[in-house]
Amino acid sequence: MAEVSSASASELLTEAREVTDALLERWARRLEATVSAPDGAALGYALRSPGKRVRAALVLASYRSVGGTASAIAGVAAAVETVHAYSLVHDDLPCMDDDDLRRGRPTTHREFGVAVATLAGYLLVPVAAQVLSEAADGLGVGAPGLGRMAATLFQAGGIEGMVGGQWLDLEAEGRLLNLPELVNVHRGKTGALIRAACTLGGLAAGAGVPTIEALGGYGEEIGLAFQIADDVLDATGTSTQLGKTAGRDQALSKSTYVRVLGVEGARAEAERHAERAVAHLARAGVPSSSLGPLADYIVTRSS
Repeated sequence: MAEVSSASASELLTEAREVTDALLERWARRLEATVSAPDGAALGYALRSPGKRVRAALVLASYRSVGGTASAIAGVAAAVETVHAYSLVHDDLPCMDDDDLRRGRPTTHREFGVAVATLAGYLLVPVAAQVLSEAADGLGVGAPGLGRMAATLFQAGGIEGMVGGQWLDLEAEGRLLNLPELVNVHRGKTGALIRAACTLGGLAAGAGVPTIEALGGYGEEIGLAFQIADDVLDATGTSTQLGKTAGRDQALSKSTYVRVLGVEGARAEAERHAERAVAHLARAGVPSSSLGPLADYIVTRSS
């Protein structure tokens, strides 16, 4: 299986930010023009939240690793980032992590109030569906292809994925989970959408089942590696470095990989998950010249 193109992690992330941010800006303006204030303004604010766009880069790299070439894949990446934006709006609410800062800006509920932010988070879900539908048209995958992609994205964003993981995370506050329990939380809360990003790239390219499963396996492992790296950064970084309030995990008495394994043990665990991720690709013959560098970036990033 020949990869159409390869790129460094830095190049992929730069491209992902450029193409995804352009699409999200277009949708932000559309929503501000069609949804009455303050809801439309809150939707635009949430979509404009700056970020590394790791999930978008994983969509692009997965798509190209199995031969995809269409520029419309950017719309799939934007749909994933829209679901991610919804999760961040709700994650920051007072009933969740009660955070004031996200990506260097006031959180949505600090800017617009809790009621408006809560509604905006919910409304971003159908927005993501619209973004994905437009991307599917551009990719020419047809109704069956769109159905498979939508099922993948929204299952990851729902009770069987992100929402269920967040539920378990809240339930675990104040008590120390063991490692298998912690993995179970984060396969949903963080890992489900990252796995979906990789799977969606394969689905958009029309890849076969073994290839889709390999991309999903890569995504599952790299999703856990991403969360472990986040836990390390929360324990060792500053708010300026992270663009969000550092030390929140300890303040909320959350079980984290650092709390269970220590900083160095957590770093080693992240590296093990990254190695397993790339091994999934190798066993299925999926090129890793772009996905491999992204795995390295995820476990070594400083923000």
